Amino acid sequence: MDEDLNSMSREQLLEEVRRLRAGIREHRDSTGHELCWHHPDLWGLLPERLDPAIAVPPWPKFMRGCIHYRQSLDAQRPDAPVHDEEFK
Repeated sequence: MDEDLNSMSREQLLEEVRRLRAGIREHRDSTGHELCWHHPDLWGLLPERLDPAIAVPPWPKFMRGCIHYRQSLDAQRPDAPVHDEEFK
């Protein structure tokens, strides 16, 4: 899957690492309502181009997952500031 790396020069590899790190940092630095979205831009950093086959749970199960995710943030980052804004 990653055979393209074998033909890259050192400089090309470094540029690829920088590009991937920038994408990871953008995702990492998401905050507020941005945390709730899937991230096709992050997936687009991969060389293989495909339309991810995502499956969306029914609303009640989806909302329970959202609540569980929010609870995990409380547990993992109880010191995080509150982003008290409505989604626009």
